Amino acid sequence: MPTAEALGWWALQFTPHVVWQDEALMLEVAACERLWGGRLSLMRQISATHPAPDARLLGAQGATSLEALARLRLFVRGERRPDDMPAGLPLDTLSAARDHLDLLARLGCRTWGDVAALPRGGFTRRFGAALREALDVAWGQRPETHVWLQLPDVFEQKLELPALAENAGELMWSANRLLAALSIWLRARQRGARAIELQWTLDLKRFNGVDLPPNQHITVRTAEPTQDMAHLRRLLAEKLALTTLAAPASWLRLRSLETDPWAGASTSFLPEDNRKGDKLHEMVERLSARLGPQQVLVPVPHADRRAERTQTWQPALSGNRPQEKKEKKKERAATAPSQPDAIYPTWLLPKPLRLDMDGERPCYRGPLRKLIGPQRVEAGWWGGMKDGGHPAVRDYYVAESPEAGLVWIYRERVPTRFADAEVHWYLQGLYA
Repeated sequence: MPTAEALGWWALQFTPHVVWQDEALMLEVAACERLWGGRLSLMRQISATHPAPDARLLGAQGATSLEALARLRLFVRGERRPDDMPAGLPLDTLSAARDHLDLLARLGCRTWGDVAALPRGGFTRRFGAALREALDVAWGQRPETHVWLQLPDVFEQKLELPALAENAGELMWSANRLLAALSIWLRARQRGARAIELQWTLDLKRFNGVDLPPNQHITVRTAEPTQDMAHLRRLLAEKLALTTLAAPASWLRLRSLETDPWAGASTSFLPEDNRKGDKLHEMVERLSARLGPQQVLVPVPHADRRAERTQTWQPALSGNRPQEKKEKKKERAATAPSQPDAIYPTWLLPKPLRLDMDGERPCYRGPLRKLIGPQRVEAGWWGGMKDGGHPAVRDYYVAESPEAGLVWIYRERVPTRFADAEVHWYLQGLYA
């Protein structure tokens, strides 16, 4: 069951005028019910999209919020509404009169009409202005004003746990209620979550002679904006399973750290594009949460002419925003020189393999026969060891091995002044 605040956010999709009136959620729909096809159609849509389908949804209508609330209370008690509205309504259905029910009953007042008939000046002095103003609103003699609900810019909700939580499973059970509220907020804001934080307050300040922090927290990040609460729930469960609670927890708080505009889920009419199961990025996120971010890596292109430096490996959940990735991609496309004549192999060796020589011919499972080349590369002269080591001055060839097939080799090019130095050949890659 979502929180009361989340139910108010859900109701904002039907009308901008939503407010909690005591125990009831009031929607003022007089100005917008035509857009929903009439009041009956609107009530059906409210019932069909209620975020807690297992809960009992009761509704009542009235000329004012006080009358609608009174009719709702009568419906809950199973009593028939009076024919004379609002004068015939029982006095205990008016919230402003609850503190004065005994005294008004001794005066013979049982209904709203009985109280409204009392002398105005003496009634106000004896019972206060609040009850008199409520009666004026009920009869339309005073405008009805409310402070309407508004969606916050950032989601943050705190929940007191029904009992002290001592393990991750108990925390996750209570976190489901906050996730339901987050889902409503995301849909109302039309945004997707990229990072959320779950924080719990520790009930002890000291345990086994060790001072404890006031709270603990975990952070969940996703590669793409999402409104899928099942996926976020799995990520939170994986993170909590690896977390040890320093002490029992009494409060739980969930807040959004990063959100992006939600463009909606893209679908396709082609059956091969609508495959069942988790998406690739969801599987990567779940594995990163379970094994640790340093255990799930992805290749990242790097602008460098040296083959062994054309890509680096970094954690799949590095926290880079999509806009930053797009900007880096554009920058690489603008700075990387075009190499139309470069024919790169399918597989690169982790480290170049020095080849044996048969006279002046390099050998790899037999003498190699050069087919294409040379392709000259001179790079790395601007950096030190942390930028990739010493400069690379090489001539690359596509060669054929009697047993291994096509291979990619290079020769270290020796400057002219060192012409007598020994020339070394290396195997860099293999063609499939």
